[in-house]
Amino acid sequence: MLLETQFSKIYISTDIQPILNNTLNEYPGKKIFVLVDENTKLHCLPRIKPFIKPPSYILIEIKSGEQNKSLKELEKVWHVFTENGANRSSLLINLGGGIIGDLGGFAASTFKRGMDFINIPTTLLSQVDASVGGKTGVNFLGLKNEIGVFNHPKHVIIDSSFIRTLDKGNILSGWAEMLKHALISDEKDWKNLILHDIKQTGYKELNQLIARSINIKNHFVEGDPQEKGIRKALNFGHTFGHAFESLFMATSNEVLHGEAVAHGIICEVYLSNKVCGFPLGKMDRIVKYMIQAYPKLNISEPNFERLFNLMKHDKKNEGININFTLLEDFGKLKINTNCCKEDIFETLNWYTTL
Repeated sequence: MLLETQFSKIYISTDIQPILNNTLNEYPGKKIFVLVDENTKLHCLPRIKPFIKPPSYILIEIKSGEQNKSLKELEKVWHVFTENGANRSSLLINLGGGIIGDLGGFAASTFKRGMDFINIPTTLLSQVDASVGGKTGVNFLGLKNEIGVFNHPKHVIIDSSFIRTLDKGNILSGWAEMLKHALISDEKDWKNLILHDIKQTGYKELNQLIARSINIKNHFVEGDPQEKGIRKALNFGHTFGHAFESLFMATSNEVLHGEAVAHGIICEVYLSNKVCGFPLGKMDRIVKYMIQAYPKLNISEPNFERLFNLMKHDKKNEGININFTLLEDFGKLKINTNCCKEDIFETLNWYTTL
């Protein structure tokens, strides 16, 4: 299956060999780099090794984990590029999840003012979220994606069978982004998703669900590439979610991105009801589903001020209030909704009672 977007070609298949072969044929005689972490080196690299054998590529390995989406690991990638004579006609293959795609995409976008990169996302989260949108970057001073640029991969190659290497938490992390896409799209998409047991869904069927989720995201991206307006719909669940993620990143109980977004969705559905009149009955059903799938985070009142300050650092904000994307109903968006500190603390108080 090929999704032709404005910026990239996205291939979705259970047989990626011919797709990857055709892609590499676009770079005859060029230097090819493959970026992995210790997990994708072990579990995913063997899937593509038969098609790109050393010395035809140079392997770059960085450490896994959100705390390693950092300037230190970025510098390591740039060093390998320099030491091996990379230039603007070279190619970087990002083989991994969102961290690999974000950091690798930023490294390629900025080295010698830009070289091509392709993404082979190996987690469900990166397949439905980081695969389209062109956001690249790294964390800085404990803040999510503080440094980055918009730049799109040349191609994205998706094979849902990669998720057989994932644990339950990482599968549910990607599922949360798919649920978010449904909420900002249409109630039919939501009802279709919650009928599925993600752990029992076959790969071909999952490819179809992934394609639908990507198409939803791409609709907003192509309408607003630089996130000046309607693309902000994709931020639903992420203002609280990124704050939760950053809060726990500084502890030994780090939470996955999608897990944090799932709880961000819970909070922002409540805020949507309070501020925008999102129907209470629908809110209750969404919260019930989400809290069953994603056990509640350990948030208490002493965390509230820290969470509020983390939200203030969000790139979407200007001024003293916090800028949200909220919902009037499924698919009915209210972007640039400013909420005050009292609204946010009320939401957090409500969350602690679940």
